[in-house]
Amino acid sequence: MESSVYIFRLNLDWQLISLISQIDRFDASWAAIERREKQSLKQLKSIATVRSVGASTRIEGSTLSDEEVDRILKNIDISKLVDRDSQEVVGYFEALDIISEAFNDIQIAEGDIKNLHNILLKYSSKDEWHKGNYKQHSNAVEAKYPDGKSQILFQTTEPGFDTETAMSNLIDWYHRENSIHSTC
Repeated sequence: MESSVYIFRLNLDWQLISLISQIDRFDASWAAIERREKQSLKQLKSIATVRSVGASTRIEGSTLSDEEVDRILKNIDISKLVDRDSQEVVGYFEALDIISEAFNDIQIAEGDIKNLHNILLKYSSKDEWHKGNYKQHSNAVEAKYPDGKSQILFQTTEPGFDTETAMSNLIDWYHRENSIHSTC
């Protein structure tokens, strides 16, 4: 094996030293920007997660505010999840976290959807009987007003065969439809 040693000479002048200094300062500023942006994105994700969890569980009847949801998510203690609202919040958070971290690995298929439902209701002892399955009772999405009145926003598909058929059709449509979404 032949080895060579190369010697070269640089004529260091103040202009070259100034350019190297500018590059070094830019590198340091870029690192600071990356740290700041990473922190901002982390804060935005946290805010979006709390709002999503709060809104989605309120559709199901939860009465927790976004501030209460935030407190629960910042101090998750499974042993203290005694009320259904808290149980749903933590389950929804875990399902959402799995979706955001592993969305490329999740198939749009009946088994994966039911598995996410199981995760969603994992801490809810009241929902033990239907975790990971399609609904077995009729329900509607309602708005509840401060005066105690409620209004049906939309009626959901009937349980049993109707829900199973609707889910099968939705999954088939998802796999057929290419102009609305891309299946990367």
